[in-house]
Amino acid sequence: MTATLDTNVVVSGIFWPGEARQCLVLWAKRKFELAVTDDILKEYREIATRLRASKPQVNPEPWLRWIERKAKLFEPSPVGKQRSRDQDDDVFLACALASAATIVVSRDEDLLVLGRPFGIEILRPREFLKRF
Repeated sequence: MTATLDTNVVVSGIFWPGEARQCLVLWAKRKFELAVTDDILKEYREIATRLRASKPQVNPEPWLRWIERKAKLFEPSPVGKQRSRDQDDDVFLACALASAATIVVSRDEDLLVLGRPFGIEILRPREFLKRF
């Protein structure tokens, strides 16, 4: 199974224990393949770097390097017109399409309300974890 993780899931997993971190643990255990694009990797890094200012005890750099080395990198597929209420979220759909990912894991309501765009499930971390 291939999945794309929204930035809110990856960054939460880096900085706090909980469901988002469990998603990263499942990936580390090779229970699914993580699909990313250059834009997604850039967003992971920007948000994690910004958050580090308020949580200096957590160094996101080893996590980010691990993701950059191990995730499967794809060129985004066009999604046509804007799909999400927040156009910045369409990068996750474009990545899922390019990688044939069946799931995008997110806590973002702008993605969650879409249901199954292009047949791709949008799941909260808790729902995703139940699959395993």
